[in-house]
Amino acid sequence: MSKNSLLRYEREHWARNAGLVAGVDEAGRGPLAGPVVAAAVVFSPARAEREILGALTGLTDSKQLGASDREQYFAYLSTLPDVSIGVGLSEAAEIDEINILQATHVAMHRAVLALPRLPDHILVDGRPVSGLPVASTAIVKGDSLSFSIAAASVIAKVTRDRIMIEMDARYPGYGLARHKGYGTAYHMQALLELGCCPEHRRSFRPVREAADIHAGRSPAQKDLFS
Repeated sequence: MSKNSLLRYEREHWARNAGLVAGVDEAGRGPLAGPVVAAAVVFSPARAEREILGALTGLTDSKQLGASDREQYFAYLSTLPDVSIGVGLSEAAEIDEINILQATHVAMHRAVLALPRLPDHILVDGRPVSGLPVASTAIVKGDSLSFSIAAASVIAKVTRDRIMIEMDARYPGYGLARHKGYGTAYHMQALLELGCCPEHRRSFRPVREAADIHAGRSPAQKDLFS
């Protein structure tokens, strides 16, 4: 895929005089701890056309980038004129209350509202998202197909990684800075030994079962103590 094709969806909306087009993506749906973080990024058409062939020519889905590349893109995006960024999140307690899918949608909604000005249209990664404040287009694998969504994926990922590093200092022993809350063998062993911290998602089965074992209960008995 050519780099220019990453602006296909944006150009379609700009050609229809759609105004401001935001790319929206999230990071952290799968981990056992920490928030889910969403980002919204709006490029002016001129800025996007310039940067896709310039300093942001390698921008793509954050999962395909190394940590140092993500940090460099994050820093560059954060200082660019004609680029607006909004970030929203949903904490572990809210995830447990409303479920991870709804919490992800809430975080995306908050990210859009955090923009300096509401966009006229949203390009969102993945499946359709309910509750967004303006019309949206869902793009499966959008973080590798849309320049704006790719930028949002980097902002969301770096923001969340930094949160998890700070969280590791508050709750040592779990290795949160290392695995960012994902269910690695190290993380699961720490859960068995230490139990849950306030940032663990207790609605996630591995967390519930580890908490039960730590407390000396059988996982089969967890419903009695929920």
